[in-house]
Amino acid sequence: MAANDTTPLIERRSIDYIPEAERHGRLLSQFTLWMGANLQITAIVTGALALVLGGDVFWSLIGLLIGQLIGGGVMALHAAQGPKLGLPQMISSQVQFGVYGAAIPIVLVCLMYLGFTATGTVLSGQALGQLFGVSDSVGILIFASVIVLVTVLGYRVIHFIGRVASVIGVIAFVYLFSRLMSQTDVGALLQIRHFSWSSFLLAVSLAASWQIAFGPYVADYSRYLPSQTSSVKTFFAAGAGSVIGAQVAMVLGVFAAAMSNGQFAGHEVAYIVGLSGTGATAALLYFSIAFGKVTISTLNSYGSFMCIATIISGFRGRLEVTRLQRLVFVLVIVGTATLIALLGQHSFLGAFKSFILFLLAFFTPWSAINLVDYYCITRERYDVPALADPNARYGRWNLLGISVYVFGVLVQLPFISTKFYTGPLVAALGDVDISWIIGLVLPAALYYVCAKKWHGTVPDHLILPKEQGALLTTDGLAAQA
Repeated sequence: MAANDTTPLIERRSIDYIPEAERHGRLLSQFTLWMGANLQITAIVTGALALVLGGDVFWSLIGLLIGQLIGGGVMALHAAQGPKLGLPQMISSQVQFGVYGAAIPIVLVCLMYLGFTATGTVLSGQALGQLFGVSDSVGILIFASVIVLVTVLGYRVIHFIGRVASVIGVIAFVYLFSRLMSQTDVGALLQIRHFSWSSFLLAVSLAASWQIAFGPYVADYSRYLPSQTSSVKTFFAAGAGSVIGAQVAMVLGVFAAAMSNGQFAGHEVAYIVGLSGTGATAALLYFSIAFGKVTISTLNSYGSFMCIATIISGFRGRLEVTRLQRLVFVLVIVGTATLIALLGQHSFLGAFKSFILFLLAFFTPWSAINLVDYYCITRERYDVPALADPNARYGRWNLLGISVYVFGVLVQLPFISTKFYTGPLVAALGDVDISWIIGLVLPAALYYVCAKKWHGTVPDHLILPKEQGALLTTDGLAAQA
């Protein structure tokens, strides 16, 4: 499972199947990638929101941990699909939604990527602005340029950046924790316990939504692993890296917000770095914050590229994407996210909270359907060549998957509580948002019952394309089906 030294630095493939001869990598890279993706400033801010929005330290920490475990389990189940299928995550949605129908959740996923890339770029721009003595807007543009470069280079470089980011992140977080512990009475903060269901479930929802949001692209970064890689080990490698990294970052955010006396909101980066003092140490922390955001922002941009390519390939019937097309896609994606960041940089925190909570209404039903189908209905028996042919096994539109997905979104509406929309049952529940729980459980149960009775033809075993050196097209895939 060692990396193949002959593998080119610039990734050659996009959404097409990864042949066994090109598989490489180790499970450790899954752990370090997802730890590096989570040891970053946006996760700190997310943890701080549990305090900023009314929670206490003790119950916020408990709620965040529960949310990490629930959401991390969903995320890791998606990660385990990568080595078996050798495909990006969202293209497998064509099994549940149809070759054309999969565009419905994929479009929403693209919006998610844009939002997270934009909000991450705001924080990175603040860090680079402080580091280089320029405005936040200039810092945003510098960061966007780096993201374009890394995204175009692709899979190997992304994993390398993840390994480096995990090391830098661990060092920075150990230092920040030591400084924070020396400046506050942690024991006294933990003794303040005012339990509130609304604040507690807010903390759970913040962490769960953080993890579930990785689901639509986590398999993109495990698909190059050899197909014989253990699904259980892949689950724990990706899940543990993500849960540990996010919980560490969010715990830091909770304590930082608790001791900030209201100075955290609106000055997140400056406040975190201010814990260390000034001078060279502060400069190094600004660098670590910006570098830490490179990993996750690149994942978002790379995932956006995969989603757009999947939508286009579904309608035109080709899985090949040229390097020039890849560059154009990435420039459009990062350019749009950068524009959003420049326009919204001064109202970040409140908009971010509403954004990530509202996203749950659209991604928990997709996760529920995809996971139930893969693990309980088809049981990993996919017909991969048929994914490129709307006239093949999965058809153009799968009304069962689409209907359950729409039901999963609509059934959450009475329970959603965000600035965008507040459901009619929220007040009766004490302002507690339980929409994400509804969105996971009910669509999963409904899809399982309906698919067991009315599922389409399921292969007797996993059908993979013949392994060829050339990129696969519709004609080649149809001939192999």
